[in-house]
Amino acid sequence: MNALKDIPLSMLDLVQIREGGTIADALAITLRTARRAEALGFKRYWLAEHHNLLGIASSATAVLVGYVAGGTQHIRVGSGGIMLPNHAPLVVAEAFGTLAELYPNRIDLGLGRAPGTDPTTMRALRRNRAETEADFPRDVAELQRLLAPPQAGQAIVAIPGAGTNVPIWLLGSSLFSARLAAERGLPYAFAAHFAPQLLLQAADLYHNEFRPSSSLDKPRLMIGVALIAAPSDEEAQFLASSTYQRVLGILRGDRKPLMPPRRDFMAQLSGPEQAAIGDFLAAAVIGGPATVHDGLAALVKATGADELMLVCDVFDPALRLRSIEIAVEAVAD
Repeated sequence: MNALKDIPLSMLDLVQIREGGTIADALAITLRTARRAEALGFKRYWLAEHHNLLGIASSATAVLVGYVAGGTQHIRVGSGGIMLPNHAPLVVAEAFGTLAELYPNRIDLGLGRAPGTDPTTMRALRRNRAETEADFPRDVAELQRLLAPPQAGQAIVAIPGAGTNVPIWLLGSSLFSARLAAERGLPYAFAAHFAPQLLLQAADLYHNEFRPSSSLDKPRLMIGVALIAAPSDEEAQFLASSTYQRVLGILRGDRKPLMPPRRDFMAQLSGPEQAAIGDFLAAAVIGGPATVHDGLAALVKATGADELMLVCDVFDPALRLRSIEIAVEAVAD
C-alpha cells in the first residue's frame, strides 16, 4: 500500500463559469490554475468534456488541452475525458496525435463512454448514430490501433496520430469501464467526485482482474476526488457551499454558473435534499489541513489508489489556488 506522501496529485477542471463572470474569465482562471498546479508539482491537469451545460465551458476539450499545454512547461495535460460516443475514433486520434506532436510526452487521452450531455445534444453531435454497449470497447480498440505504429497494409492511418502512442486511460463511475480497463491492461480513473457509490467495487474488480499489457505491466488506479481545503474545517464548509449549490442544481435540473458561497446553505434545505447532496459527494474531502490529510489517506487505503485527481470548485479563484496549496502540504505532512 502506497503511503499518502508518495501519491501523485493531479487536477480535473470543468472550466466553471462563475456568476458575474464570462467564458473568457473562466478560460483565464483555468490557465492560471494549471500554472500553479504545475509549480506545486501536480502530475496532470485534465479537462472534462461537457456540452450544452450552463456554467461549464469545456466543450471543445482538445482545444483546451492545447491551450493549457501551450501555457505550461512540463505538467501532463489531457482529457478527463473525451466522451467517445460523441466522436469518430479517427478524429480523436488525429486531434490528440497533433497535440502529442506539439507537446511530446505530455498528452493523455482519457476516454469516457457517457455522452456528457442530454439526448437531444448527443444527436446534434453525432446526428442519428445509435450507440450500443459494444461500440465503446470497439472504439477504444480502434483508437489504440490508430495511435500505434501503422501496420503493413493498414487502410486508414491517422496523420498525425500514428506512432504517437498517446497514453489511453479509461474513465468510469460503474463496473463496465473498470472491467474493460482490466481486460485491456489500461490505466483506470474512477469518477468518485460525482458518483462514489461503486468506488470500492470498481477498485477491487480492476485490481483483481487486471491483465498486463504492452502499455502497462500492473494496475494503475486514479480516483477523482471533490476537494475543498481551507485553514479551518469551518471555512472549508463555507466555501464548499458553492459546490453544494452546484450539486443541488444538477439534482433539480436547474444548472447555473458557479455561485458564491452562502453561509448555512445546507441547513436551509430539506432532509431529502441534504441526503441527496451527501450521496453525490460521499467521497468528497472538505476541511482544514488535518481533515484533508485524513480524508485523502482513507481514500488511498480503501481503494489502493496510485494517484488522486482533485476537483476543486471554489468560487474565488485565489482561494481555489490556496485550496490546492493546502492539499499539497497536507499530503506531504
